[in-house]
Amino acid sequence: MGIDPGLTRCGVGVVEGRPGAPGTMIAVGVIRTDPKAPLADRLLALDDGLRAFLEDHQPEAVAVERVFSQHNVASVIGTAQASGIALLAGARLGLPTATYTPSEAKAAICGNGAADKQQVTTMITRILRLKEAPKPADAADALAIAVCHLWRGGMKARLAAAAGNGGPR
Repeated sequence: MGIDPGLTRCGVGVVEGRPGAPGTMIAVGVIRTDPKAPLADRLLALDDGLRAFLEDHQPEAVAVERVFSQHNVASVIGTAQASGIALLAGARLGLPTATYTPSEAKAAICGNGAADKQQVTTMITRILRLKEAPKPADAADALAIAVCHLWRGGMKARLAAAAGNGGPR
């Protein structure tokens, strides 16, 4: 399961497959919270939405887009809080968790770590053989994170195990 964390819109996507194969989309969605609601209520709503998605689809792993520095500090803080909720949701169920930077996901999906959102959406639509592009972009980004983990997660785990730290968490 891939998660594009956000406090207002959190993209969630579940894919099935194996490294080297296109994969199949199982589910995609966006969990929304009210920007006018108190922060604690928004975080709880996000947690409830992620928990429901995890229960409904029972993924084997959770991959979350890693928070990156932006100029808008308030936006980074909200995204970081949402990211923490996403990682906690997977860990609570004992699922392996991993994080990927936006450029890692873009490189995996588009072959270019500097690809724009439209390129990611176009490529994830092709890779998963979807009839139409997932909308909004948060949904496409979540699928991209899921596919990135599908394709790269096994290698990361093997490298981490070889280094002696047990794999991505």
